Amino acid sequence: MIRKFLAAVLIFNLTACAELQQVVNQLPQGGGIGNAEIASGLRQALDFGIDKQVTKLTQTDGFFKNELVKILLPQELHKVDKALRDVGLSKLADEGLKVLNRAAEDAVKEATPIFVDAVKGITFADAKNILLGNNDAATRYLNSKTQTALYNKFSPVIKNSFSKVGADRIWNNLINKYNNLPFTNNVNPDLTDYVTGEALKGVFTMIAIEETEIRTKLSSRTTDLLKKVFALQDNK
Repeated sequence: MIRKFLAAVLIFNLTACAELQQVVNQLPQGGGIGNAEIASGLRQALDFGIDKQVTKLTQTDGFFKNELVKILLPQELHKVDKALRDVGLSKLADEGLKVLNRAAEDAVKEATPIFVDAVKGITFADAKNILLGNNDAATRYLNSKTQTALYNKFSPVIKNSFSKVGADRIWNNLINKYNNLPFTNNVNPDLTDYVTGEALKGVFTMIAIEETEIRTKLSSRTTDLLKKVFALQDNK
């Protein structure tokens, strides 16, 4: 008991994050909370992010009307957009932007199970360090461990979604019209690659929002596990 009390006093007084992590790592595990339970709490927070936030992206205008994740045109297409608007094709340019977001919305709907499986497969060997990290530390960890695999699985879904929502037809028409304008250099952007990357950014942005909510608002810790685990980081 004395050792636990002294350890608690030390945790309360230390303000440096690195020092706090060292102290927490030395706490007795018998009657407290261990790495396995912390990892479970972090996975639950990420699952909540997927369930509550990522599902918003699957709705119509989930990307297009969400300024946090809305997919804008890549830099090399800004000149295409401007040129088409200058010759009176603003409606076509607007539609081209919208269908990029529609493809992302459609793809996230089909690919959500990929993210769920990725969270289940993660083991947090450094669970306490993640818990005591920034407000999006778990999301960043998930991103770093799954980005390549998720991209490889996500890209064909985006490609299929392009066809499903008519983005390929609209953009072929849009690019052809631009390439036929006088005094322009032909463009042939890889929109599948671009939208895949932007869609993944959007997904992790929304997961991070939920993680931050759980870390900073007691009312967002809606399970006993979340309350127990994230109470550890409140004093960091």
